[in-house]
Amino acid sequence: MNDASLSPLQIQTMAHAAREASRRMATTPGTRRSAVLRRLAGLLQAQAPALLAANAEDVAAAGEDLPSATLQRLKLDGTKLAVMAQGVRAVADLPDPLHRVQLRRQLDEGLELTRVACPLGVLCVVFESRPDALIQISALALKSGNAVLLKGGREAARSNGALLAVVRQALAEEGLPEDTVQGLPDREAVAALLQRPDLVDLVIPRGSRELVLSLQAATRIPVLGHADGICHMYLDAAADTAMAVALVRDAKLQYPAACNAVETVLIHRRAAARLLPALVADLAPRGVELRGCAACRELEPALAEATEADWDTEYGAPVLALKIVEDLDAALAHIRAHGSGHTEAIITEDHAAASRFLAEVDAAGVFHNASTRFADGFRYGFGAEVGISTGRIHARGPVGLEGLLSYRYLLLGHGHKVEDYAGPAARPFRHRDLADGLGANPDSKV
Repeated sequence: MNDASLSPLQIQTMAHAAREASRRMATTPGTRRSAVLRRLAGLLQAQAPALLAANAEDVAAAGEDLPSATLQRLKLDGTKLAVMAQGVRAVADLPDPLHRVQLRRQLDEGLELTRVACPLGVLCVVFESRPDALIQISALALKSGNAVLLKGGREAARSNGALLAVVRQALAEEGLPEDTVQGLPDREAVAALLQRPDLVDLVIPRGSRELVLSLQAATRIPVLGHADGICHMYLDAAADTAMAVALVRDAKLQYPAACNAVETVLIHRRAAARLLPALVADLAPRGVELRGCAACRELEPALAEATEADWDTEYGAPVLALKIVEDLDAALAHIRAHGSGHTEAIITEDHAAASRFLAEVDAAGVFHNASTRFADGFRYGFGAEVGISTGRIHARGPVGLEGLLSYRYLLLGHGHKVEDYAGPAARPFRHRDLADGLGANPDSKV
């Protein structure tokens, strides 16, 4: 990414170039957009030594200044690069999302309405710490025909610069505009673009609560993101002990820094004497700091004391809050009071309890007998994700291709006039859905 600050005119020029590139990408055949991604995947592997060297410089420069969770997100290695390339290929292999027919309806004889998928246009994505996010975001933007302006964290400047160069190289080698993917140099550039809803169509923050809230407060452009990842697991009275312990372990320790890692475990009072000691015996030797409510500490006196602040904390580290609740109603009430709308899970063999939990919990992801760590675009089969949305706008949960699309209505007539459908002698509409519309053939295109 660029290191030098840009003038307002230069920033505006970048955004205009992104707008022009987005218009071209919107009409570029899907085969060509996928070809860019396959070339990008190959370049990531071919240039792995240089990319890892750039990342090593970032890690060395960070030193002891970054929290361990942030440093973990920053680091790249051969395995992460291989996963990045795999994700890019997975996006390339997805069906082309553009121009897909979502609805086809005959309004009257010779008057046909079609709704088709189209790109949003220009995205501004601000992310922290994770250089692999640059590749995920770029891949989804390219596949969906959008242009994207990227601002990564300063701690990953060298890594992001090297990865951005690879993305632009792939575009150039496939004969498509490099300005489809551009890097923003600093916060001032982002601040300037936040005031230009004519140039940017969607802002996507990936990072801390403070980052998300600050961007939401600073712009009239729609912002898609999540401020917190406070995820719960509720261990019901009918939870299988071995399954509950294994799923809590996975949700907490598989990648503690992830936003979909579990932060609070709620335990039904009738199962606490069975489940709590099993959790402590499994997690404490693995280095998890366990903080329990008063009822938990009566059963396990060695637990640290949980305070009210713990119920609203996203640790991003091997720390876990434990609370005994009276029943499912109490668990639902706790989640309503303290959940962030990200991902919530129930562990139980009682299907009635599971059905109620799935129906009543208002979150982007609600799981039964599964780890919260499954809340991920790649694991959902989206290829990758630009982020997690916990709002209630058009995209929710892991945002893949569909979250980067809008739609247009196309109306084909033969001289039809509205005046013929008004007044005492109004001609009636047919409003008949056609056989090749949504549901009958959702892959049809125009």
